[in-house]
Amino acid sequence: MGTCDKHSILYLMRIFILCLLCFMAKVEGLNKKVSGFYVFGDSTVDPGNNNYINTAFRSNFPPYGRDFSNQVPTGRFTNGKLPTDYIASYVGLKKVLPAYLDPSLSNNIEELTTGVSFASAGSGFDPLTSSIPNVIPIARQVKYFRECKQKMEDAVGKQRTENHVKKAAFFISAGTNDFVLNYFALPIRSKNYTILAYQQFLIQRVKEFIQDLLVEGARKIAIAGVPPLGCLPLMITLKSPNAFLQRDCIDKYSSVARDFNLLLQHELQSMQLQLNMSNPDAKIYYVDIYGPIADMIQAHKKFRFEDVDSGCCGSGYMEASFLCNKISNVCTDPSKYVFWDSVHPTEKAYHNLFLASLPIINFIINN
Repeated sequence: MGTCDKHSILYLMRIFILCLLCFMAKVEGLNKKVSGFYVFGDSTVDPGNNNYINTAFRSNFPPYGRDFSNQVPTGRFTNGKLPTDYIASYVGLKKVLPAYLDPSLSNNIEELTTGVSFASAGSGFDPLTSSIPNVIPIARQVKYFRECKQKMEDAVGKQRTENHVKKAAFFISAGTNDFVLNYFALPIRSKNYTILAYQQFLIQRVKEFIQDLLVEGARKIAIAGVPPLGCLPLMITLKSPNAFLQRDCIDKYSSVARDFNLLLQHELQSMQLQLNMSNPDAKIYYVDIYGPIADMIQAHKKFRFEDVDSGCCGSGYMEASFLCNKISNVCTDPSKYVFWDSVHPTEKAYHNLFLASLPIINFIINN
């Protein structure tokens, strides 16, 4: 072997080792207090997982994504970014959070380690909720995380993966579909549960889900409450005595959300007290979305919103998913609307949610 060949091989080996060290640094989250960001839940945090399953609950077509980069309809149920995109960018992990089921991510260890979303539009804490639109149940989202974790272990080893997971942040956003779809719109659970019993049933599912994440090594877990349900344009249309003339928030349904959020906070506090004794490194955080959304609606002029009771897409009263499509009329300026369709907020409203959550986000990052 010639001298030039030896130098070339040595050079390539140095490059390989340097790349490996850079990769390992990213995996372990060196110089970052949050090594990765993993998201579970429903359409509020689904960046497009439903594109890859057999369901009608999709949004990978115009006008969805009209204000996203290059006007691409990614499968996000809004006109632009989701709150989790802003969080991923804020903590310095990536510009937007990708969908785990995106085939291009299957063997992309760098993408998997920095963060992905396992969320599925239409899902909920109640296993029955996800079966109605045939989407990914919460339990399977946890299985996907285990699968993701195994891929990391295969690439960098079990110990490095465990250290990475301990430094990662986990975010959960679900519950709205359980109430709106499964309890109020379709009389399924309401036949067998009082609203209080159903709230307690959901709290138990939440507790089991968090325990599953703790078993997988999660130590920074944040869970969002549910929004003011009676203010969703779809709920106003379905439940208002005169939906065309009287489109105020219906407090009867928003109070259900408030009660659930209180039950959830009490349960999280109880779980944290137990963890303080058994697993003091583990922290569970509650993220309020009810208050910020209610503020945007009640003090809409302060936030420069003009429409708070209908969505930007179509009539704004009923359209969501396939009902909001390329032949639908769309408002000229979504930034003046709190809601993009009859259920989901606009990118501007989501950004406001992110800003309102910054104190808790900063607390999670620094603890």
